[in-house]
Amino acid sequence: MLEPVNFKAKHGGAKEEGLIDFSASVNPYPPEWVEEMFERAKEISGRYPYWDELEEKLGDLVGEEVTVTAGITEALYLLGPALKGKTVIIPRHTYEEYERVSRIFGAEVVKGPNDPGELAKLVTQGSVVFFCNPNNPDGKFYRGRELKPLIDAVEDTNSLLILDEAFIDFVKRPESPEGESIVKLRTFTKSYGLPGIRVGYVIGFPEYFRSVRMPWSIGSTGVAFLEFLLEDGFEHLKRTMPLIWKEKSRLERELGVRSDANFFIMRVGNAREFVERVKSRGILVRDCSSFGLPEFVRFSVRRPEENDILLKILKDVIQRT
Repeated sequence: MLEPVNFKAKHGGAKEEGLIDFSASVNPYPPEWVEEMFERAKEISGRYPYWDELEEKLGDLVGEEVTVTAGITEALYLLGPALKGKTVIIPRHTYEEYERVSRIFGAEVVKGPNDPGELAKLVTQGSVVFFCNPNNPDGKFYRGRELKPLIDAVEDTNSLLILDEAFIDFVKRPESPEGESIVKLRTFTKSYGLPGIRVGYVIGFPEYFRSVRMPWSIGSTGVAFLEFLLEDGFEHLKRTMPLIWKEKSRLERELGVRSDANFFIMRVGNAREFVERVKSRGILVRDCSSFGLPEFVRFSVRRPEENDILLKILKDVIQRT
């Protein structure tokens, strides 16, 4: 009666200990208040977590009305009822969960170039477009003027643009477009270096998302995180992003790579073999085969001493290839 969905998405992140994990693209500097946050989570874990007031305060901090979700992943699945029977347009070489969610809910998937202008040509009446900005896995960030053809096409056809801004905090001088046909998805998983704490938010269509949201989805740890985040007021990001940008520039110079986010892709030949070779040296990078890029690996920016190790191993392995 229940048939499995014939599409599997793969994700980064170490599943074994003892490796320096460059496969997950997160802030390597966790907040100073993490231990206090966990103590607070223990205090409130004996009751059902409600966060209406925190959600409102987060909206004040962000400057727009928000809907809190258990990371972007929950938000994607909350879109399910809106995808059923629709044509869903997804760029090639992007986050796989868009396609998985679309297929689960019976949408027709159309693939196109990861270019806003070219993707706009595929938009039809009442369709849904997924666009990751900056894109995963290549880190390319498109500014408002570059996104305009896609936004115009969506508005002209009564369609919907799902703009995944998971990595926007890592972009220097970021900008985010406005529009009545845009849903913006954001998360704290990446920028606060806490992927195990599932807290994010949606901008746009709050009545819809709150009507389909699962009760208590972020749990007591997520509520505690929001409490400390609001007290922090994004100061943690202001302190740590310049550290990441400095190391990012160093990796760009040393390896000849380029990105607008906190991660890079690099052509290495056989990605699967390359991952195993560097893994034997103690580091984990992401095989991009699941993105349709079998000759590329993705790696993130970490702390200086860890990046020293990455540079040494990558250069050595590449030289021996």
